[in-house]
Amino acid sequence: ILISSSQLQTSVIFDIKLKGEFDGSTTIHQFILPPRSIQPYQIPVAGPASVTSQSPVPCKLYSSSWIVFQPDIIISASEGYLWSLQVKLEPVVNLLLDKGKLMDFLLQRKECKMVILSVCSQMLSEPERGSLSVIATVFDKLNHEYKKYLEAEQSYTMVVEAGLSRSNPLLKRPVRTQAVIDQSDMYTHVLSVFTEKKEAHHKFTIAVLMEYIRSLNQFQIAVQHYLYELVIKTLVQHNLFYMLHQFLQYHVLSDSKPLACLLLSLESIYPPAHQLSLDMLKRLSTANDEIVEVLLSKHQVLAALRFIRGIGGHDSISARKFLDAAKQAEDDMLFYTIFRFFEQRNQRLRGNPSFTPGEHCEEHVTFFKQVFGEQALMKPTTF
Repeated sequence: ILISSSQLQTSVIFDIKLKGEFDGSTTIHQFILPPRSIQPYQIPVAGPASVTSQSPVPCKLYSSSWIVFQPDIIISASEGYLWSLQVKLEPVVNLLLDKGKLMDFLLQRKECKMVILSVCSQMLSEPERGSLSVIATVFDKLNHEYKKYLEAEQSYTMVVEAGLSRSNPLLKRPVRTQAVIDQSDMYTHVLSVFTEKKEAHHKFTIAVLMEYIRSLNQFQIAVQHYLYELVIKTLVQHNLFYMLHQFLQYHVLSDSKPLACLLLSLESIYPPAHQLSLDMLKRLSTANDEIVEVLLSKHQVLAALRFIRGIGGHDSISARKFLDAAKQAEDDMLFYTIFRFFEQRNQRLRGNPSFTPGEHCEEHVTFFKQVFGEQALMKPTTF
């Protein structure tokens, strides 16, 4: 609500959607911003073409001839003009210093997204850097709106999947307003840019990232893996490997396949990352194939074989894949051990140690004969 004074030539803004003070019978609202005047407007001079070069005439603000219609229409009877009054959000950022109240106000506005993201960037940068408690408050307010939208979307989806939407023609899909600031918005416009800035101390940078993740967890919003990756890359950039190890050890960073792959890529600069990656993949329990591929790529063929036997999948694995890895390791005894294992598997499953044509292991059989002699091949066992 905008209340104007023609005598003072100013207007004040009240937002009745925000929480006011209730005295038992009446809710009292204070004005949001200090009194400000409506922005001056220039009226173009109408007339013949030969006269249109004249300068525009300033509109008389707060005129007694104004007629106001809710919610935002002003008619000037004396000048014959009709205006639509709008609140400019950008100046509000500098007028309302309390970031919590500022967010409450902005989240009620239609065109608020980019202004909100600008405020978030501003409060992370010098010289207007906010405290962690203020930053946490802003994150929580944003994620509260985000969670409401996700719940509404989920409820709508459940109704549609249950086929109940036909019996309720008034059911409509939730509208995603600009107040919904999701993880992609924050990552693209705020957090990824913030982590690239050199002036921010790395402890503050990490604290901000973890505060945003904490807020998402508080509202039970699944954290996207790219946010965890941003945390890891920031830690690596500042050589904070001990902190990375702790975050993973205490599951501050949730397990995921993309995260495990990122850890693998860090092995050259942080050797323990290899084992941390394997441990994460094992905890996922749906990444058995990835674990085998990782071990084989590191020529840890026996470890891969032990792992696959441990989960009971050794009867269906590809013999050629393991023999390829064993041969690439250039360890004859390793190749012998792996070759013998699959011969024994063939004997147990088919009653014959030989490989079938469909397994495409002919080159490995030839190599085995060259190194160990044909007599080293297993002979079929009959009972």
